[in-house]
Amino acid sequence: MDDQNYESSAGPNIVRPYALTSGRTRPAVELALEALIQALPHSADRQWELDDVNAAIVALCKESPSVAEIAARVGMPLGVARVLVADLVESGHLQILATLKEDSTDSERRELIERVLSGLREI
Repeated sequence: MDDQNYESSAGPNIVRPYALTSGRTRPAVELALEALIQALPHSADRQWELDDVNAAIVALCKESPSVAEIAARVGMPLGVARVLVADLVESGHLQILATLKEDSTDSERRELIERVLSGLREI
């Protein structure tokens, strides 16, 4: 989704997505699209601004969504979501869960792929 579509679909007062990341396009930590992200318990204690996109991301991460799902559910471009999630990981509000391991079952692999595809379709 380009900036113009993002801006018009969300309303006239929306901040351009790259402004949320101060123009950064690369996340500070390596984040795969399928990486599952989880909110750390103490992140709920922080007093977030009501319209803060970081608060929305942290709230979503109580369900351990993938990075792709976060982007889709918050309604922002994937690159912006990756940078914001990485910032929240670095600041100690979120953690990256292991995606798949050598001994992951076919069912776990299928579930992860389905979740990522669902998130990508929503973008």
